[in-house]
Amino acid sequence: MTSSRSTTDSRSTGSRTTLRVRLEKPNIDREEEFLAAERCSRKLHATWVSAPASPEVYRAFLERMRRPSHRGHFVCRRDNDQLVGVVNVSEIVRGAFQSGYLGYYAFHPHEGQGLMTEGLTLALEHAFGTLGLHRLEANIQPENEASLRLVKSLGFRREGLSRRYLKIHGRWRDHERWALLAEEWKAR
Repeated sequence: MTSSRSTTDSRSTGSRTTLRVRLEKPNIDREEEFLAAERCSRKLHATWVSAPASPEVYRAFLERMRRPSHRGHFVCRRDNDQLVGVVNVSEIVRGAFQSGYLGYYAFHPHEGQGLMTEGLTLALEHAFGTLGLHRLEANIQPENEASLRLVKSLGFRREGLSRRYLKIHGRWRDHERWALLAEEWKAR
């Protein structure tokens, strides 16, 4: 992992940055760039994810990220401020559970460069540190080899298969269930 340092950007999520990326709260100022990135990335996303593709859906996404049960992050390049991808922690449940679901996707042409690994590392530090979560679960389609490699590299463990788990692009799709506990993350 690359070294990190604090950021003072007013759009920051309060997390640290790496040498190449920083996290930013999803915001209306990025709407046009986000939608353009989504259009360029449709082939990359294929059957893996349905990113917001219209101004209305993008604004609904922003509204969701304002709820206490959701935290969203844009992964942005530090050198040119380009939008690299998105990391979301959703359906956060407090009390005895202290858990949430992790979702993420890269935008073309930033995939395969390790930028999302850095962004996810920052988001996990935020989730297990600032948010005080105990467990994060990532659900990934078995054919999505790049995403499976990514969660494995971050220490997630496979817990099982959820059949017909999510409807993506009009079709119910199986997902492998992967999880990471706070103590496992902190021990890394």
